[in-house]
Order: sequence, then structure tokens, then C-alpha cells
Amino acid sequence: QGARAKDFEIAIQWLLDTGLAHIVYRVNKPGLPLVAYKDSGAFKLFFLDVGLMASMAGLDIKVLLDETASFSEFKGALTEQYVLQQLVSTTDNSMFYWSAKRSDAEIDFLLQYKNTIVPLEVKASENLHAKSLRFFNIKHQPGLSVRTSLSDYRDEGWLVNVPLYAAGTLPCLLSGRKGKQ
Repeated sequence: QGARAKDFEIAIQWLLDTGLAHIVYRVNKPGLPLVAYKDSGAFKLFFLDVGLMASMAGLDIKVLLDETASFSEFKGALTEQYVLQQLVSTTDNSMFYWSAKRSDAEIDFLLQYKNTIVPLEVKASENLHAKSLRFFNIKHQPGLSVRTSLSDYRDEGWLVNVPLYAAGTLPCLLSGRKGKQ
């Protein structure tokens, strides 16, 4: 906490160059193209693999399967890692995230698909509350928002819930909704 990106620049670049990590930059505004709104000083680093992340954290398999509250925060981080892994393997686009300046609202991933920006919220359970996604949708009106969760596929028009196991099918889902965006 309180560290600056420049203090770790060489180490981070080494991890990126070796392919051991992925970087997801924050965007100041969800506009086209997303890269034009990249905030180079704000980013999230992800591991190459969700298994490496769990191993480096020293997690026992029993803890991964446990539903206790003490594991809920890290479960969310593992789920975000998994979804990023699926997206990186199925799309050529860079990943970004968005957060509001004066609130806790954050969108886990923003995808640029053709001429649209698609916000993606990642949930580690069947929790279908998506306050940040609703806030983002009202403020920026993206046309389509996506949530991944343990819940089944559900199309609510403005929001599509994609089961976590199908996160890698997101590019196909977006191309199939071409006329609906």
C-alpha cells in the first residue's frame, strides 16, 4: 500500500515479458478506443494461471471448497483470475477495468468488442446483485452488460448472466448478439 508503480516497474515488466503475469489497466472513461483512456498509473496484476495463484497463496484444496466467510474475499480474487484466464485465451483484445472516482463502484473488466464497450462483472457465487454494474449501466448506457456467476445463463436484455464455466464463450456470445447491441 502506498507504493508507486515506478518503484516496481522493472520487476513488473519482467513478469509481463516472461508471460507470468497479465496487466489490466484502469480506464478513466469507458470510451472508444479503451486504450486512449488508459490510466498507466492504476492497474491490476494477474497471475498467468489460477492454479499458480492458489499455490503461491498456500491454499489447501479443502479451503477452496469451503464456504466459510473467511475465504470469501480471496474466492473473489480467484474467480476474477479464472475469468481473465478464459478471456485472454479466447480474445486478442486488451483487458481494462473501470472504477468511479468518488464511490466504491468498480467494473472488473471492460471489453472492447467492435464498436462497443462491454462491462463485465465477476461474481464468485450465485449472488446476482450487481450494484456497480447497475451504476455503470445507468451512467454510461453501454447497451449490453455481462455478469459471470455460478448462476445459470440468463438474458435480461440489458444484462446477460453467463455461468462461470462458460466464461470462455464470451466472444461467441457477443458475436451472436450483433443485432441486439
